[in-house]
Amino acid sequence: MNLKTAVVKESSKMKKIRVKAAVINGVNEDYQFEELTLGELYPDEVIVKMVASGMCHSDEALRVGDAAYPLPAVLGHEGAGIIEEVGSSVKDFKVGDQVIMAYNYCGTCPSCRTGHPSSCNQWTTLNMSGSRADGSHTFYKEDGTPVSNFFTQSSFAAHSISNVNNLIKVDPEVDLRLVGPLGCGLLTGFGTVVNGLKAEVTSTIAVFGTGAVGLGTLMGAKIAGCSKIIAIDIHDSRLETAKELGVTHTINSRTENLAERIAEITDGLGVNYSVDTTGISSVMKASIDILGIGGVTAPLAVTSNSLELNTFMDLVISNRSVAGVLMGDSVPQLAVPLLIELHKEGKFPFEKLVKFYKFDDINRASAASNSGETIKPVLIIDESYRKDEPVAYQ
Repeated sequence: MNLKTAVVKESSKMKKIRVKAAVINGVNEDYQFEELTLGELYPDEVIVKMVASGMCHSDEALRVGDAAYPLPAVLGHEGAGIIEEVGSSVKDFKVGDQVIMAYNYCGTCPSCRTGHPSSCNQWTTLNMSGSRADGSHTFYKEDGTPVSNFFTQSSFAAHSISNVNNLIKVDPEVDLRLVGPLGCGLLTGFGTVVNGLKAEVTSTIAVFGTGAVGLGTLMGAKIAGCSKIIAIDIHDSRLETAKELGVTHTINSRTENLAERIAEITDGLGVNYSVDTTGISSVMKASIDILGIGGVTAPLAVTSNSLELNTFMDLVISNRSVAGVLMGDSVPQLAVPLLIELHKEGKFPFEKLVKFYKFDDINRASAASNSGETIKPVLIIDESYRKDEPVAYQ
């Protein structure tokens, strides 16, 4: 069977549900709006009418080719919406439920069964392959060309098919326009501190980069009870935002000597933990250099850059270590409701990072994120949602 025959055979199963989606057709191209057809709904899946979606650096990394991904694709993985249809085996969700969307996992491998679904044996296949595990797709162009799905979510679309393992049900009073970023960037930052690093009360931590993941990490450090919380960036405006969120110290590494300031803040001991969200090789190395004895660093960025180090001098001699932490080692169905509660209590004020954009302005929102103008762009995909409570668009 040739590829064209396979595409026709697969697409012949599809319901003709047409949806507006922002498509990336080639590396470093802009998002282009197209009308796609949804594929077949599997028994353990739902159709979600998207209300809003955050834009994450991982979307940008795929768009510009920092990480290889099969194109064309519908990106987006910080979606929030309302269920419109459920598959035949879905039991815990119903039409009309409000949901936040995170990543997919199998639920049956040893990692999943021991509470670490971000270490799922099939994580890459389910979230990064562009198709389901059986090779089928959830989006098609008019001519039957399959379009890759991202994170079994693809939230840059008016409707999308998602697996039940992606979903976190939230109460009807939760405003879906705000909470999408809890499914990835903020989940990653918060979880890295409390699950990945397991930062102790009174410990010290430094975070390189004050985008959404970095600020989520810093807010998590405050909740964890870290005594010295250091934000490092080259933009004073972002460092001011970090101060508003409760960090104890800020360093502009462009205008200040990083090593001297860390020594001053930590009485020469270095920090217990560091987190890099920039993905820049020299910055990742600096995140190791500022560690104290027994310190741990977590590099979180999706990047094409590498880290060079001398394992004995940089790690062994000071008992330092580098920790890989994917998605904050979090169980989304447990962590996201906790973050919503912490937000209600004023302890996780992530609304200070968010600016709203209309879906049609996705390329402008992407540019604003890349320039640093906006920390966390959120696209409003369904403008009819809560029309009596309008948001302020950029």
